[in-house]
Amino acid sequence: MKRTATDIRKAIESNWKEYLSRYGNLFSSSNIAGSTPPSVFVGAYGYPKVLVGPMLPPVHGDTMILDSPEKWTGKSLEDIVNYRLSLVRGIKPVKIDDVEQKYIENLQEMSMSERSTDAELELVKNASPVVTVDRDSPIFGPIGEIKSAKFANSSSDKNIQRTFYDKDLLAQDAMVELYNRGIEISRIQKCFSIGMFGKNRKLVPTRWSITATDDVISKSLIEKITEYSILDVSLVFSYNHLGNFFAVVMFPSRWMFEMQEAWYDEHGNVGFGSDFEDIVGMTHYPETAGAHFASRLAVSEYLTENKIQAAVMVLREIRPEYAVPVGVWQVREGIRMALKQKPFVVSTFQEGLDLACKGLSIGKKEWLVRSKLYLAQKQKSISDFF
Repeated sequence: MKRTATDIRKAIESNWKEYLSRYGNLFSSSNIAGSTPPSVFVGAYGYPKVLVGPMLPPVHGDTMILDSPEKWTGKSLEDIVNYRLSLVRGIKPVKIDDVEQKYIENLQEMSMSERSTDAELELVKNASPVVTVDRDSPIFGPIGEIKSAKFANSSSDKNIQRTFYDKDLLAQDAMVELYNRGIEISRIQKCFSIGMFGKNRKLVPTRWSITATDDVISKSLIEKITEYSILDVSLVFSYNHLGNFFAVVMFPSRWMFEMQEAWYDEHGNVGFGSDFEDIVGMTHYPETAGAHFASRLAVSEYLTENKIQAAVMVLREIRPEYAVPVGVWQVREGIRMALKQKPFVVSTFQEGLDLACKGLSIGKKEWLVRSKLYLAQKQKSISDFF
């Protein structure tokens, strides 16, 4: 029998409570010792004075999987939620421009580490494990205010170290440079968040830094894409994970991009978000928020790798099985996986859209009525008259 969103959340809670009944004493303590993946989180509440700190489980060893979204493809929703719940989040209030204090410098050194790093946190009072999971709140493990923190020495990634010590390098250039050197998006985002890049360095809330990283890097790729030859066929890709179904339609055109998403609420009603851009770029903050930039990055990676230019429509159907929000990373990784599948080759954009919608429960007309890309591709360009 198919499980509902409520069933999934109850199963996650039940499994986690059983785990806590066995190992809860490791979490409910004012002293936490373990190996951080490495992981750091910068909150947004209270900005420009925010809560900052490391995240670590009360276990030692290789814990990198606990905060490496790029390695979560194929994992279940329960697995990923458990990864998040098992990280104790230490917090300390810090002004966003106070990045030269010792505490932040220690977190920066930790963020450069090539592997999991041992750490010890002494909290003001015992951390309290999370025992409820809902569809509206981000997933976090126990949280506690830090009284003192110690971090073991570790070897730093030389590429990250180089950009960190280059105080004349602009933040966006540092991000692109690290990406081009093969550093994972999630690592670049964390370093940016903890104030490691740019001339005037500041802390950036984690949620904002994720979107900024996707935005900056995809823009750098789009500059290359607009110089490539135009795709000569239409392609359709799809992928389904964590209750999210992605369909990607590419067709011959100068660069245009649209990301649409639709979701079901608890009562079965459907909501929509849709955002379009052409070579001019975004002129407003997208309705789909960080999902737009995450999907644009995955698409621009594919076009850059294949040295082609195209117009691209991404459709994301969020199904009830996506019972717990786990972050915008899953949009980027889901579309990356879609674009690794063998595409269907079709003759036209319309055929591509027909094929894409066969895997969706929401009909083609519902997507097209909100699509600016659909209208744009029907208009003739000046070049069509010469």
